[in-house]
Amino acid sequence: MSAHGAVWGRVRSRLRAFPERLAACGAEAAAYGRCVQASTAPGGHLRKDLCAPEFEALRSCFAAAVSGKGGCVMVLEVQESP
Repeated sequence: MSAHGAVWGRVRSRLRAFPERLAACGAEAAAYGRCVQASTAPGGHLRKDLCAPEFEALRSCFAAAVSGKGGCVMVLEVQESP
């Protein structure tokens, strides 16, 4: 196998593992989705940084999952709006 083929083999194996690693971030993805959904629902007002804590938790979890250091690195409490 050439060096070029070895590189693509590593890339393919990393891409195959990607969905499994990101699956560990389901709670963070759900929290971010709930925040965005609540702010775009009728009567809601989506504005910059409204869901920043939830997004940061999701981004941190993705980064940890992709780097292979495990799943979530941040726990976030989300308060429901009245």
